[in-house]
Amino acid sequence: MKHENLFADYIDKDGLSEIQALEKELGNTLIAFSTPPQPANLSDDKLVRIKELEKKLCVRLVAYQQH
Repeated sequence: MKHENLFADYIDKDGLSEIQALEKELGNTLIAFSTPPQPANLSDDKLVRIKELEKKLCVRLVAYQQH
């Protein structure tokens, strides 16, 4: 599966290389956030819509509050 890599402008090539090196060392994928995300407070209707799309796409989605 091919993934398009999109990176925030505050992570330069050196920073990205450091993250990738640590991922390789740890054997895990890391996700970088500029600020800690706040989980979204979802209504039951929104949660149902998310779960439906998760099932359709065979993925897990995480909803965060917009900053």
